[in-house]
Amino acid sequence: MLESRLLKLQIALMREIDKYGEMIPDRYASADWEKLHMASSARLAYMMALERGVNPELAACACAVHDYGRIVTGKQPGHAEAGYEPVKSFLKSLGDLFTPEEQEIIALATKNHSKKSVVGTPYDEIVKDADVVDCYQYGIPFERDEQKKRYEEWLKKVAGK
Repeated sequence: MLESRLLKLQIALMREIDKYGEMIPDRYASADWEKLHMASSARLAYMMALERGVNPELAACACAVHDYGRIVTGKQPGHAEAGYEPVKSFLKSLGDLFTPEEQEIIALATKNHSKKSVVGTPYDEIVKDADVVDCYQYGIPFERDEQKKRYEEWLKKVAGK
C-alpha cells in the first residue's frame, strides 16, 4: 500500500497522543478528541489549501500537528507557542519525511495558530481557519471572541457575502 506523508504523520501522531495521554492523565482535552480533531481539521485544511492554491498535503500536515503543544503538555493556555520546539523535534524524528524548510513551515503554523486575529503565512491562515471550523462543527464553544470572528469571516467568504 502506498502511504502518503500525511498518513505516515497521522499514524505517528496517534502514537504520540496515546503516549502523552498515558503520561499526563489530567488533560484539557481527551486523547480521543485530540485524534478526532487532528484528523478532521487536517481534512478541512487539505480542502482549504486546494481552494487557495497552496500545497494541500503540507497544509493538512501542518493542521494535523497544530495542537502538538497541548498533546505534550495537556494544557490549553499557551499551547500553540509551547508546541513550536516539540513539534520540530517530532518532525525531525520522522526522518526525511519533511525537508527542513517544510518542518519550519509546519512548526510556525503550530506556533501561530492561536493568534486568530493576526494575519500570517498562507499555511498559518489555513490552520487557523480549519481549527475554528472543525471546533464549530463538533459544537465546541469558542473561548475567545477572535475565534468566533474568524469563523464568521470564513463563513462569509464561503457563502460569497
